[in-house]
Amino acid sequence: MPSLKYIGLFLIIIIFGILFVPKIIDRINSNSVVDTSRSQSAEPLNYIVLIDKAKKVPSFVFENQDRLLISNEDFLGKVYVAEFFFTSCPSICPIMNKNMKRIEDVYGARTDFGIASFTIDPEHDTPEVLKEYAEGYEVFSQNWHFLTGQKKEIYALANTGFNIFASINSKVEGGFEHQGYFALIDKQGFIRSRTDEFGNPIVYYMGLDQEGVDVQDVDLLIEDIKKLLNE
Repeated sequence: MPSLKYIGLFLIIIIFGILFVPKIIDRINSNSVVDTSRSQSAEPLNYIVLIDKAKKVPSFVFENQDRLLISNEDFLGKVYVAEFFFTSCPSICPIMNKNMKRIEDVYGARTDFGIASFTIDPEHDTPEVLKEYAEGYEVFSQNWHFLTGQKKEIYALANTGFNIFASINSKVEGGFEHQGYFALIDKQGFIRSRTDEFGNPIVYYMGLDQEGVDVQDVDLLIEDIKKLLNE
């Protein structure tokens, strides 16, 4: 005679089959199985909330590579990606802008998409230098602006406006240090991002290539730009 332990286990298996197996079959038939990959393409994008308020890009006005004044208002009605870099950077900037070029190749022809690349070395990176730099990357988008201006204003925008660290440091290669992040901004000027596996906003997307990672942050960013364009 089977013991009570085995009878209880048998009943649990039967109950599981009755309650859950039909639901699993229905989800498979309807292609609604949960995707646990990094892609999370069905997830809506979050606002970055600080002190109970969604984080919005502050006002700015800088000069671009064509000596045109470009402000945050020029990006209203556009989804755009922002970065902080400098043209003589010997380390992470070439990788960042290689990846930014990938994004331009996908969305650069759209009038409702843009890129803002703020130099953290404005004394060297004049509009003429930025123009040559843009040509070196074969930039074609009319809305990819390489921006320069007063150092104090640029660093305030980086460190306070975006909370992306940038500073002058003569002890590091190139003389400047900064984080290799891309920020994603929606058509109303709010910073947006997807969540991590714990449900927290990732805030920024890594502009660098990460070893041992199949899906890079730039791949996720390309997905998320499309989400915002379709909002």
